[in-house]
Amino acid sequence: MSASAKWAVGGVIAGGAAAGLLGAGSSALALYFARRVITPVRVRDENQEVLAVIRAADGLQVILAATEDTTVEGTYGLIFDGGRGHARIGRILSYSPAERTVLREVEAVYSGDLTTARRGYWSGASYPDPASIGLPVEDVEVDVEGGVAPAWLVRAPAPSDIWAIMVHGRGASRQECLRALRPAQVLGMTSLVISYRNDGLAPSAPDGRYGLGSTEWRDVEAAITFAVANGAREVVLFGWSMGGAICLQTADLSRHHHLIRAMVLDAPVIDWVNVLAHHAQLNRIPSAVGRYGQLMMGHRLGRRLTGLAAPVDLKSMDWVSRAVELRTPTLILHSVDDEYVPYGPSATIAEKNPEMVTFESFQDARHTKEWNVDPERWEGLVTAWLRRQLAPRANPGSRPRKSVPSGTDANMTGASGPE
Repeated sequence: MSASAKWAVGGVIAGGAAAGLLGAGSSALALYFARRVITPVRVRDENQEVLAVIRAADGLQVILAATEDTTVEGTYGLIFDGGRGHARIGRILSYSPAERTVLREVEAVYSGDLTTARRGYWSGASYPDPASIGLPVEDVEVDVEGGVAPAWLVRAPAPSDIWAIMVHGRGASRQECLRALRPAQVLGMTSLVISYRNDGLAPSAPDGRYGLGSTEWRDVEAAITFAVANGAREVVLFGWSMGGAICLQTADLSRHHHLIRAMVLDAPVIDWVNVLAHHAQLNRIPSAVGRYGQLMMGHRLGRRLTGLAAPVDLKSMDWVSRAVELRTPTLILHSVDDEYVPYGPSATIAEKNPEMVTFESFQDARHTKEWNVDPERWEGLVTAWLRRQLAPRANPGSRPRKSVPSGTDANMTGASGPE
């Protein structure tokens, strides 16, 4: 073999090996991406620095490292000490871009010693439980697959046959839902704030993996069953982030779908393909690798690598494509500055199905923190919209006929029966 031929053969072999290595690397990255999406995180990363706590004349103040979260006005939760500490953090008192610090008011410390905290995580859950809002609460259990799921039951001021069932998002807790309790109370609804598989309170799924809504909806169906057994005639579903995807699946698949009067969705996942592509970009994962990760989640063979008991059908949860199939009145509240779940699909589904979907945009709020930035507007929109949805339905058959003068032929006068 000539020297040039040897070099040519060597180049082909080297190129094939490199392609194989790149292919293996892409597959490994795609698998890592897929597993991160569907694997619950049991311990939250306390990535927020707490630099100092100051005792001022009017209460506590806290100096925090300035981040994209802590420099947005509003009221938030600061969870610290491995989840054992919970403080409610209020308005910004000062902000130093040069020092990269922000001074904020501490509105309340519900548990733990904030003065000794050095790290924590920022949360939209301002309150730890319904009692901290001043609402009586009962601890109840909902029968679900694999056992019972704890829930908070907050009864309406007067007996109610319309219940609100509240569904938190991926990696969050039922504390996230407490922001909707006041509107529910104003509207006379009993609230059931639930837990569901893999959230650390309810029994884990057999495979220990998120179904991204494709499996979790069964726990919401169980919650509706509980509500009906305890006097509910109809329900309103509230969902945040992945909780919104779960509510959409419930309205689509549950045997109780006819009992769902309306849905209120905050920063919901309307289209998982869009969200996963966004996260691949955020994590600088090539788009082709991100799509490969999605394929792994949805393919019957890929589940052996991901650990899923069954494939996740992302297309069935694409409500942009299925917009006209949504027949439950739905209010969507979503910030245009959401860094985690892009608001575009929320706006698009409302454009495609304006009869059923109302979209309200917010500014500045990070993911699922629309209420935190502007609670008055959030509660006002939800209350006004739901009041219209919950108004007594007119029964056309019960409307009085227009009176026709005696001796007059209705057909000759143009009368055509009830309006």
